[in-house]
This record gives sequence, structure tokens and C-alpha cells, in this order.
Amino acid sequence: MSQQPAWRALADGLAIAVRVTPRGGRDALTAGTDAHFAARLAAAPVDGAANAALIALVAKTFGVPKRAVTFVSGETARLKRLRIAGDVATLAEIASALYGPRA
Repeated sequence: MSQQPAWRALADGLAIAVRVTPRGGRDALTAGTDAHFAARLAAAPVDGAANAALIALVAKTFGVPKRAVTFVSGETARLKRLRIAGDVATLAEIASALYGPRA
């Protein structure tokens, strides 16, 4: 099974993979593994609260409106794939900055 990178460029934005930890204290989006970002959310996974918190967190981190962030897959799973609409170069720069210099 081949692993996809944590993010990849699309024609009109970025696709990202995120591993979510609900009830993880304060909201934070950080570098995870090469395959996904790591998101800690204060919200519980009840009635879509964690998904709504994740969309808000990703939108804030990438500087886009919440409507620009949509689920591709994994709405009920811990590992989620999201699409962020916007300028590809800017979004990729933010994603790279979250990871910092990579070896």
C-alpha cells in the first residue's frame, strides 16, 4: 500500500490528510508524519462538533474562509482527507511552514 504525502497540490488548491485527536485539549494543527498532519481538537466527536472544529481550524491556519475547506473522505474516521480551495503556491507554502525544514 503506497502512502500519500500529507499534502498535494491540486489545480485550484491543496488536498491534505489529517489525523484527528478529538478531546485533545486546545485546538492545534501541527506536523504529523509524512503521510498526514496531526490535529488536536477540544471538541468531542459528537453531532459533527469535531468535524466543524477541524474545518474552522484548517481555515484559520491556511487563511481561507471556512467554505473553502471541504471533506473529501473520512468524515466519520480518525484519518480525514480535506480539500482547501485557494492559491496553490500560498497554501503549499503554509503547509511547508507547518512542517519546517525536512531532512
